[in-house]
Amino acid sequence: MKPGDPFNFLEGDTFSFACHPGVACFTECCRDLKLVLTPYDLVRLKKALGLVSSEILDQFVVIKPQEFNGFPGVFLKMNEDERRTCPFVSPEGCGIYKDRPGACRIYPIGRASSKTKGQEEAREFHFLVKETHCRGFDEAKEWTVKLWSQDQGLEPYTYFNDCWAEIIQHSGSLGPEATIPKKLQMFFMASYNLDQFRQFVLKSTFLQRFVVPEERVRKMESDDEELLRLAFQWLKLVLFGEKGIPLRQEQVTSDKIMASDPDLLTGPAISTAPLCPV
Repeated sequence: MKPGDPFNFLEGDTFSFACHPGVACFTECCRDLKLVLTPYDLVRLKKALGLVSSEILDQFVVIKPQEFNGFPGVFLKMNEDERRTCPFVSPEGCGIYKDRPGACRIYPIGRASSKTKGQEEAREFHFLVKETHCRGFDEAKEWTVKLWSQDQGLEPYTYFNDCWAEIIQHSGSLGPEATIPKKLQMFFMASYNLDQFRQFVLKSTFLQRFVVPEERVRKMESDDEELLRLAFQWLKLVLFGEKGIPLRQEQVTSDKIMASDPDLLTGPAISTAPLCPV
């Protein structure tokens, strides 16, 4: 590692760390962040704040293209104060602690993973993020990656983020250039505006064209996690032509469906929240 580099490979799987109000740097890590939010992070923010997806997007995120793939990404919007503090932090700590984003939850560990078509489990490795201000590493409490993950409730975040990785790390083509803007709109809606995606599934011709068990449809009416699973399946079909949701009419490609039924590509414009630097 380069001198001053905060990222250190986690050797031996153990580390010492604790974060609590008695640590001198408490909440210092909650400022001036470039915090990417995943679709599952937004599901948990909705739960914590009691808001619908469009309100989360309008009030708490910044949207900009992701550098490595061109898909629209969402970042947590910092307060416009001198230190650019997180909108949910206070001197007492995190106001949404039970539903905080995965990147906050896993800290001070970093996790790199990839999951491609045909893999049952993601490939992963872990590293420590040792920032100069952090005094949590001076604490005596010792952890393994497994114990830390269990303690911080990371299991559902890891599951959904690995599913997400299959889409944003996909090596396939998005197809004909003329269809890409519409596909990116669908990507945005299914990934980040889950309430609008729910209406899309229930109110468009979606259920006439795809086989979705009635029990699953009823569950998706109120269960965001089940709806997100369907959204990921749908995106693999729409973006890359992968089968996942059975078609009622066989031998029909995703591009043919979209051409014959434009209603299946209606969605919000990508600019539903301001594009600005983070």
